[in-house]
Amino acid sequence: MTKQDRARPRGGLADKRRSILTGALTVFARDGYTRASIDAIAAEAGVSTRTIYNHFEDKARLFQSVIQESGGRVAEAQIALIERHLGKVTDLEADLSAFGLAWLTPIPDYADHSALVRQINAEARHVPQEAIDVWQDTGPLRVRRALAARLRELADQGLLRIEDADRAALHFSVLIWGEGPSSRGTRRSREEIAETVAAGVHAFLYGHLPLKT
Repeated sequence: MTKQDRARPRGGLADKRRSILTGALTVFARDGYTRASIDAIAAEAGVSTRTIYNHFEDKARLFQSVIQESGGRVAEAQIALIERHLGKVTDLEADLSAFGLAWLTPIPDYADHSALVRQINAEARHVPQEAIDVWQDTGPLRVRRALAARLRELADQGLLRIEDADRAALHFSVLIWGEGPSSRGTRRSREEIAETVAAGVHAFLYGHLPLKT
């Protein structure tokens, strides 16, 4: 180990990696996958292109790491919404509506991620499929699995009639998004979101409320 290595602050490599991922998210969200360049990302991150290639094999691998990490952070925030609004249900329709509204309302801290999702939707054919698959599994699908688990619990309590919780979670997601999961990241007013959520929750409950005897 050289004197320079011993003098280098611990976490230096981790800090460089963090800077690269943060800068790459900004550039990918702004320029999209196809137009984003390693040079632009290096400039945004304040590192050299060589440093980027020391951490990531190529642009595709960097993009996959960015969308996986960013999607994971957003998933954590959305799962917290499930726990907050559906952890203890007192009024099923009101609580589902409150959750849906919170779920669809853009979170300012994740504006770059929302912009990145819009870029992915716009150029999906040019984005590496492996990156999309990893993002879906660690992001949207992870949230759907958490929602399915909560819906299953509500069914066990007799509040819902559900045979397949995973399918019910998909139904709920599609209904409140209005245009399906592919519309995620699109910009809508709060009034439009509230109207879509109200209609979606009403339709969901129509199909999943326990049958009256």
